Amino acid sequence: MRVLVPLAIVTLIWSSTWLVIRDQIAVVPPTWSVAYRFAVGAITMMLYALVTRQTLRLPREGWAMAAIVGVTQFVLNFNFVYRAEHYVTSGLVAVVFALLVVPNAVFGRIFLGHVLTRRFIAGSAVAGLGIALLFIHELAAGTAGHAAVATGIGFTLMGVLSASTANVAQATDLAKRLPIVAVLAWAMALGAAMNAGWALLTVGAPSFDPRPAYAAGILYLGVVGSALTFPLYFGVVRAIGPARAAYSSVVIPVLAMALSTMFEGYRWSVLAASGGLLTLAGLVIALRARSPAR
Repeated sequence: MRVLVPLAIVTLIWSSTWLVIRDQIAVVPPTWSVAYRFAVGAITMMLYALVTRQTLRLPREGWAMAAIVGVTQFVLNFNFVYRAEHYVTSGLVAVVFALLVVPNAVFGRIFLGHVLTRRFIAGSAVAGLGIALLFIHELAAGTAGHAAVATGIGFTLMGVLSASTANVAQATDLAKRLPIVAVLAWAMALGAAMNAGWALLTVGAPSFDPRPAYAAGILYLGVVGSALTFPLYFGVVRAIGPARAAYSSVVIPVLAMALSTMFEGYRWSVLAASGGLLTLAGLVIALRARSPAR
């Protein structure tokens, strides 16, 4: 239950964040939106640490871990994801992001010595075929243009690799010895600062969307979608490894695509449905392989 309950909470919340992110990119440059989100997340986590009397102190190696997670998870990953949603629907981004399990397992094999089984590799290949069908459907639909679809999926895949790096870092023996709240609080703070600095250099002074929905979205993504969920998720990663923790990636796209259909008018076809089903089936096959994260 210490694994299933956190995964269920993370799955339900992250299924909705894809749609909220879509609303965040209407007016404000993505990097500023990411900076606001993790500034709120960092403040929330620090307040939580103070209320619960948890330490925010980190040893020298802890600061290195916070920097790695800050750059890969809270700068690169989310900038890629926010930009991807400029080009394709939030549901499609969520489906492609479900491939997180593949680099998690591969990096786990390279850096942590985890085992990759034939069944895991076969399931990953099936999932890749499903993503290819979704890609073909988007190109055939022509709603966003071939270049836009390719760009959106490309940004998503780069986000997947960035997030996977942070996932595997959290599964190392070093990370397990560090207080997770302190690591993530400072990682979010560093991420917010780096995003703000990059935004100043590339798009200029801070801007803010005056719509109440934008402010509410920042609070939801910062408090619920970050400060609540990342400690839960990385706690699971530390407990069972990055490949097994990616179980949530199988369910999230189903809910995200349903929300995309309702709120973004995503149009399904036989090809798209087949691609989605193949992606999810492949991931289920891969994750049911015997002890891929052992």
